[in-house]
Amino acid sequence: MSIMGISQFERFFREAASLDVDKNDLKRLSDFINQKLHDLLLMGVATAKANGRDVILVHDLPITKGLQESIHQFRKLDLALELQPILDQLAKLPPLELAYGEDVEAKLPEIVGGLTYAMAKTFKIVDPTLKNPQTEHWNRVADIFSLLL
Repeated sequence: MSIMGISQFERFFREAASLDVDKNDLKRLSDFINQKLHDLLLMGVATAKANGRDVILVHDLPITKGLQESIHQFRKLDLALELQPILDQLAKLPPLELAYGEDVEAKLPEIVGGLTYAMAKTFKIVDPTLKNPQTEHWNRVADIFSLLL
């Protein structure tokens, strides 16, 4: 199971960054999103613990200005992501020390959408003429995100 269906994924990348992707790229995206979402939640654990709480709240997540803007752009694309596939993917990752609150759970689809939008735009920054991302492009973009997020 992945975070979005093939046709939704293809449409998303076409609308966000004029990129042609296929079903083989969906696994790459899912792996990337799962890791980055887990990273954000891990940092949320640290913040919640530092504030003496045993639940991660939305404001514990390190949502940068750029990621927040990408979330807004995702909303404009009007592509709703369902929560359950995201939760199913997160359940496969190592468990966190703390639970996440209902507000975090409700915000996960938008965060995933923002991360996906930011990734699509980053492909075009790395190579403005890119039409169909290959493995090397996916790796470069993932490396950039790992450095910054």
